[in-house]
Amino acid sequence: MQRASQILLIEDDPGLATVIRESLEVSGYQVTLAKDGTAGFALARKNSYDALLTDFQLDGMDGLAIVHKLREEKPQLPVILMTAHHSTDIAIQATRQGAWDYLMKPFPLTTMLHLIERAVECSRLVVRPVEMGREAEQGDSIIGRTPGMQEVYKEIGRVAAKPVTVLIRGETGTGKELIARALFRFSDRLQKPFVTVNCAAIPETLLESELFGHEKGAFTGADARRIGRFEQADKGTIFLDEIGELSMNTQAKLLRVLQEKNISRVGGRENIEVDVRVIAATHVDLEAAIATKHFREDLFYRLNVVTLTPPPLRDRREDIPLLVRYFLRRHGEALQISQPAIQPEALEFLEKQSWPGNVRQLENVLRKALLSARGYPIGISDLEKNLRAPVSTATSASLSWQKFITDTVEAASRGEVEDAMKILQGKMEEEALRHAIELAEGNQAKAAHWLGVSLPTMREKLRHYALHPKQEAKD
Repeated sequence: MQRASQILLIEDDPGLATVIRESLEVSGYQVTLAKDGTAGFALARKNSYDALLTDFQLDGMDGLAIVHKLREEKPQLPVILMTAHHSTDIAIQATRQGAWDYLMKPFPLTTMLHLIERAVECSRLVVRPVEMGREAEQGDSIIGRTPGMQEVYKEIGRVAAKPVTVLIRGETGTGKELIARALFRFSDRLQKPFVTVNCAAIPETLLESELFGHEKGAFTGADARRIGRFEQADKGTIFLDEIGELSMNTQAKLLRVLQEKNISRVGGRENIEVDVRVIAATHVDLEAAIATKHFREDLFYRLNVVTLTPPPLRDRREDIPLLVRYFLRRHGEALQISQPAIQPEALEFLEKQSWPGNVRQLENVLRKALLSARGYPIGISDLEKNLRAPVSTATSASLSWQKFITDTVEAASRGEVEDAMKILQGKMEEEALRHAIELAEGNQAKAAHWLGVSLPTMREKLRHYALHPKQEAKD
């Protein structure tokens, strides 16, 4: 007969301890209860258990300290941390310190039982916890408590201190740069440089020099040697945002850096060794880009060692009140608005929106609403004007298009123009490009994403229609 799995429970709340213990015992586990951290740690050191379930706040020794010490002495023991602190750093540090997983209170007993079952299975397979790096500074930078965000925090904790390349995928505005910064903040390279490059915001002709540097005289205007971003990030971390927008030529040079760990400045012959951890991000469907020969498959596999995908805002609506409070406080201080507030019905209105621009769009809407509300609680009317285009503008545009179509077709009927359809399609394309690039404030990558075209195609069409917007690092 197979023995019952042994679970050590460390919990100082008598009521919660009773509920958890009874639930585990009904499920067939044998439970040992410790009522404070010091006693629980002593039991864990002395005896053999299949899994340990511990509270975070305990007398004598807190849960994180237990996790940390047991990782050194009993790395094969899965430890699940329970915490009522809805903090990004607690979530990340739990896994960094070696916790097998964690539970945010209040949690369904079914969720706890599922985790215990998986932990016991891992214990029997002698799977060792992930090794983690040293402590990092405190302070939340990512807002969210939903299960999707909790999974992101766990992955950050598991890989932040590992010397691996990370690819962050997801829609525009979901917080990919915040995740990159969290990976850096919880890594063992915290005291070294963190260099960011928006690959879509730098013209292709300058990007190679920006990344790898150039020697004096390498090209017209190169009046002095320039140290590129990779050299600046030596011993640290480089964050390559919008990696999917790189040209095939630049992709090949980046692949060489990842493979050989050295760079050559433009116009130079020297190979310069660099020790750089690469974190990349993109909203582009890289598999589709590979299929259409716009992205190198070998570079994809080099980048795709670990993948993190923050969920879009529409899939984490429960986080919207948290985000609203955070942005109101942040921008209220900047705009010198004391105690900024929002009406309950306005908050409900925000929770029902689709948010195609995700968290960034929500922040922008709230910032504008604070200004239009002039210090009073934000109402639905303050939000609507920033979410929807005025009807009069849309109607005016529709009438203009109708007249252009009518005039072109009638001119074709009189033999005054040829290829009327080509003219109409060209005009529509030009106006779509013009509107998208204006709405994106000059960010060609963002406009290309909205229109569903590649960045090279976008640039080619902008040149064709003589549209030359400025490049801005907005994404």
